[in-house]
Amino acid sequence: MSLWGGRFLDESNKLFKEFNASLSFDYILAQEDICASIAWSKSLLETGVLTKTEQKQIEVALICLKQEIYTNPEQILKSDYEDIHSWIESNLIKKIGELGKKLHTGRSRNDQITTDLKLWCKNNIQILSQSILNFQKILILTAESYYDVIMPGYTHLQRAQPITFSYWCLAYIEMFKRDFSRLEDTLKRLNVSPLGSGALSGTGWNIDRDKLALSMGFRSATNNALDSVSDRDYVVELLSSASISMMHLSRFSEDLIFFNSSEANFIELSDSIASGSSLMPQKKNPDALELIRGKCSRVYGSLFSILVVLKGLPLSYNKDMQEDKESLFDAIRTWNNSLLMAILILKNIKVNRLSCYQAAEKGYSNATEVADYLVKKGITFREAHNISGKIVLRAINENKALKDLDLFIFQEYNNLIENDIYDHITLEACIKKRTSKGGVSLNEVQDAIIKEKIRLNIV
Repeated sequence: MSLWGGRFLDESNKLFKEFNASLSFDYILAQEDICASIAWSKSLLETGVLTKTEQKQIEVALICLKQEIYTNPEQILKSDYEDIHSWIESNLIKKIGELGKKLHTGRSRNDQITTDLKLWCKNNIQILSQSILNFQKILILTAESYYDVIMPGYTHLQRAQPITFSYWCLAYIEMFKRDFSRLEDTLKRLNVSPLGSGALSGTGWNIDRDKLALSMGFRSATNNALDSVSDRDYVVELLSSASISMMHLSRFSEDLIFFNSSEANFIELSDSIASGSSLMPQKKNPDALELIRGKCSRVYGSLFSILVVLKGLPLSYNKDMQEDKESLFDAIRTWNNSLLMAILILKNIKVNRLSCYQAAEKGYSNATEVADYLVKKGITFREAHNISGKIVLRAINENKALKDLDLFIFQEYNNLIENDIYDHITLEACIKKRTSKGGVSLNEVQDAIIKEKIRLNIV
């Protein structure tokens, strides 16, 4: 059944019907459409379009339909309706007859579509927010488990200064705190109801739109009907948040892929999230991490898609906007699944303490400490930096760590260097000195872990 057939004499071309239909993907809005329809029926009761008995009949039938969908969602896809709105209205009419035809009074698919989509976004923001919190929890628990494991930090993928594995975990905590905050901000802006905007100019019925909005869980109603039915900023915002968070997950994945390599050997991944090679028996590939990294581009594509759809689109509703859903649904599902997979990866990770420590030592990550030591002796930092660089070059040529150089070698480059240099250049000393806010010292890390556990309500 079509919701718009009266003006047309000819049947729709079969190819056009298939091209025009959206039921194959917007069927997932069934629950939201029924929720909004029940709320709308109550507004129609207040305006006198429906009697109390009629409204109750419609509400009961919609609740019954909701349960039937929950029990057998496949029934929707087996039909040939244009979209989820026409499927629900037609099935409502089948249940209660002519009364079902009253429900659409004063309502347009234009405001119906965006209301359903906003409700779906609200529901999924709650799911995503919880997934982000769960991911942060496993990051903190991992940080606590490997609290004092020293490893090299990197710039340009070159060993730079020593850090701890727990400090690395805390860096990602900060990223995902921002992701969580972006979702909160997105929710604030989308939490206004467009229902009652009609096709583009409002409804001719005396609907209390703010009351209607509150009944569906929105903060208030939108201010301008023309904008309301054509607004998809909330889709752009949500996909932007998804893209940024997937970028963080991609970086997280790349770090762990490198840490897991035979060359680094900092961590070992669980067999349960790795795969082997069809040819090489020795292989254990980090497929889960590589897939997260790859799926990042898929979410980027969804963001780019909606931006291109909306670019230059005139007010108000245009059928182009039907293209807002498939990419949105796919991106949000991909984002949440990637978060769940990241949690699973961290749950069973093993950190190789010895390999991490040895890599930090071999990379001369303590070279800055030699320079700082000389600065304390009264040498300018630029000159101290030059001296330290020469000492590192000597150590490289002799294939030794800095701590293994004899004192007389240090003194060849500056006679102010004394035996206490060895106390300054241990990896533990390097870590201990970084006591500034946000630094890598164990005390700073421990304080950060405690604060995050309180924030995340981890007992």
